[in-house]
Amino acid sequence: MRHSFFCIDSHTCGNPVRLVAGGGPLLPHLPIAERREIFVRDYDWIRRALMFEPRGHDIMSGALIYPAYREDCDFAVIFIEVSGCLPMCGAGTIGLVTAAIEEGLVRPRISGKLSIETPAGRVDVEYDKPDESVNVVRMFNVASYLHAADVDIDVPGVGALTIDVAYGGNYYAVVEPQKNWPGLDGMSNDDIVDISRKLRDALAPICNPVHPEDERIRGVHHAIWCDAPTSHNADGRGAVFYGDKAIDRSPGGTGTSARLAQLHGKGRLKVGETFRQESLIGTIFEGRVEAEATVGHFGGIKPSVGGWARIIGHNTIFVDDRDPLAHGFQIK
Repeated sequence: MRHSFFCIDSHTCGNPVRLVAGGGPLLPHLPIAERREIFVRDYDWIRRALMFEPRGHDIMSGALIYPAYREDCDFAVIFIEVSGCLPMCGAGTIGLVTAAIEEGLVRPRISGKLSIETPAGRVDVEYDKPDESVNVVRMFNVASYLHAADVDIDVPGVGALTIDVAYGGNYYAVVEPQKNWPGLDGMSNDDIVDISRKLRDALAPICNPVHPEDERIRGVHHAIWCDAPTSHNADGRGAVFYGDKAIDRSPGGTGTSARLAQLHGKGRLKVGETFRQESLIGTIFEGRVEAEATVGHFGGIKPSVGGWARIIGHNTIFVDDRDPLAHGFQIK
């Protein structure tokens, strides 16, 4: 049997986003967090086929949109990428909103605004569309918070590090320059991947957070390595690691949100202030602390992240059951 998927491919500030506009599975009309669990259980082969080689690659991310269960949302989304089905993806949100609006897949109830039901919660979006194209999208992300500050950890090959753990839709190890890690300069992509894997493995037995309002969201699977910016238009620079060997080409939507929560939690960023995050390729997200928030018993923030995306093509993808690589592969 041959399965066909119609996709709208785009990139958000350099990071690919594949919106599956046709061919996705029909799922029961339930809260999207529950539909995500069904997708992971019964249809994860679709994620692997569309995200892994030979149809995808190590950095590929994507999304499937569904009717919203919540009455206060325009539609719902399941995020897919090489590392799994994430609760939230900022670059994915900016990319899917741009593609869905420009291609007419959704009709907002209020022009210039959308409310999206994500597995992590409701995410509001504002977009600027002066003509046929979306210029910029600002995502008002889920409440974010600093989970743990100044965690001491020993990373093999690096030595002692002091890190923070923050939540911005996913949990992040947030690392700033220090004695045993002087910063991003001189580090290759492979260097960042290698040290990130070691960090994640070393951190797991020390700090394994569970979201205080949704126990399905747990564990530190991402890292953001922070440094001074290279652009005068930015306030900081960050390399976001996720999956097995992926470095985000964008500044990272949930990564920027976690960085905002970390900075605010340590008294370095106030409500109303912005923090422009630069990616490794020089693209920039504008983060802003919109308000203070409460996440369970933690104090946190409501962050927003602004960025742009561009559609790069329509893509009809076939997955043939006769193909021995139908469900994709990864080279370790």
